[in-house]
Amino acid sequence: MPSENPVPLSVLDLVPLTSGSSAVEALRNTIDLAQQVERFGYARYWLAEHHLTPSVASAAPAVLIALVSDATRRIRVGSGAVQTAYQTPVVIAEQFGTIAHIHPGRIDLGLGRSSVSKFIDKITDSATKSTAGQPATSGLPASRPCVVDGLPIPARPKFLFDPHRLRRQLELVGYRDAADDDYTLQVRAIQAFIRGDYRTHDGMHLRTPTAEGTDMELWIVAASAGESARTAGKLGLPMAANYHSMPTAVLDTVRAYRAAFRPSETMREPHVMVSADVVVADDDEIARRLASGYGPWAGSIRRGEGVTPYLTPAEAASFPWTEQDRALVADRVDTQFVGSPTTVVRGLRTLRDVTGADELLITTVTHDHAARVRSYELLAQAWARPG
Repeated sequence: MPSENPVPLSVLDLVPLTSGSSAVEALRNTIDLAQQVERFGYARYWLAEHHLTPSVASAAPAVLIALVSDATRRIRVGSGAVQTAYQTPVVIAEQFGTIAHIHPGRIDLGLGRSSVSKFIDKITDSATKSTAGQPATSGLPASRPCVVDGLPIPARPKFLFDPHRLRRQLELVGYRDAADDDYTLQVRAIQAFIRGDYRTHDGMHLRTPTAEGTDMELWIVAASAGESARTAGKLGLPMAANYHSMPTAVLDTVRAYRAAFRPSETMREPHVMVSADVVVADDDEIARRLASGYGPWAGSIRRGEGVTPYLTPAEAASFPWTEQDRALVADRVDTQFVGSPTTVVRGLRTLRDVTGADELLITTVTHDHAARVRSYELLAQAWARPG
């Protein structure tokens, strides 16, 4: 009997740092996890890009992708996502083209749009109205939580950032502000470097052999129904939608992409992958205990600090949570898929059906590396089980 879950599963790795560990251990765990999930049958292994975040070691995705590709044999390896505001199109194309030449048929280039100037302006304005010394909220309008055919769609979260700290971080990583329509131009430039027909605005033909002719697969990673989703649709590219990090916007993101979609040489129909936070264990109680460190870890990242490593269950139980802390990550915690294989598969089927996902991108964080590997193994087994 065939599986009821024909949608393939892939992996998104943030290379998390756990309490008592180091970046060296986190990076070695990433190599091991990639080798293990390849054995379990996952389709892709994607790595995120986070800078100046002490609880995350995925700061150099191109380097990590090269290392993971060398350590594996069949699984596709890619970025989820390279931030286009930190590097120029030619540098991105050359970095990933170099890897793709060595590992043909296996490299995915997932592109993210990092235009945060309006966001900074909003939190700066909010900061002027907040109590001195307190972090500012995002200033974004509130939304109401709902459930769509069994899928929780939480209210829009507030982000607590120190705008001065955020500006300094962006300066250090070389952030470049850009208008909305520049994102489409950036993606088109990367495509042109791969084809070998890039021309400057005044008609100069420039080529780069490290990118030209590679078969890397371009994706757009989108967290909202804005320019990223529309660009993916207009250019006929596959899109990854972030339910794991921005669950409130996932349905709008997918709708905007499908509405904007135009067939391309590589894709005739829209293709959507949706991410999900998952922890699987032998039973629901064990899984909830393994996932208990997620709230403090995610909250530290959402504040723009990222200084809280992923805690052990015992450390999480004694962590000094406030109501503000809980509210900050309620959308993330409430949309995790945590439990036994049966419980989690039921939830992921709902996510698949409501979003119409063609693939699911699974991100799992636990303090214990063996428990993390086991979570991916249990999920793969349950997802492939007949009937």
